[in-house]
Amino acid sequence: MSISNKIVIIATKNRGKSREIKEILKVDSVRYLDLNDLDFKDEIVEYGKSFEENALIKATSVFDRYGIPVIADDSGLEVDVLNGRPGVYSARYAGEYATDRENNELLLSELSKVPDIERKARFVCVAVFYYDRDRYAVETGEVEGYITHNPVGINGFGYDPIFYLPEFKKTMAELSSKEKNRISHRGQAFHRLKDHVIEYFNEK
Repeated sequence: MSISNKIVIIATKNRGKSREIKEILKVDSVRYLDLNDLDFKDEIVEYGKSFEENALIKATSVFDRYGIPVIADDSGLEVDVLNGRPGVYSARYAGEYATDRENNELLLSELSKVPDIERKARFVCVAVFYYDRDRYAVETGEVEGYITHNPVGINGFGYDPIFYLPEFKKTMAELSSKEKNRISHRGQAFHRLKDHVIEYFNEK
């Protein structure tokens, strides 16, 4: 496969995440491919102890394979009453191959006796634009909210249906993609990262 210098790889196989990132990072003449487009079969083991470490593990793994700029992120949910869990284990909270539904069900069961006022949580995203060996930009986004008692809404993915935003009086899964991309943790991080992508290609 011929890969031009106007292509950036998004280091994910999660189609929902890839779609969100592509919408946010639209830049004229830059084409984004995710790992599904490249038929990337390798398993990337996220052994980092922080979101930034995991994002860099993903970015360097893909950059080492293809040698062109890579965008990667690690995102997760931190629940105060659970001392920040699930944190970096958000995607596999209920097990290595757990579905979104299984992760949500486990979290809700752990919070079943926790009152509304103590269900405070935040989504965190650390995004990396890795454009050359050990040369990269990092941006972070956070959004505060509360964990609901039941899933509400059909949009988004992950923990969106159980993450309530008081200012909108909706869960993340009830927001339109435009609304979500404007205010979400991932939206914040990638809107900031977009400036680095533009700067990189303007200098080429």
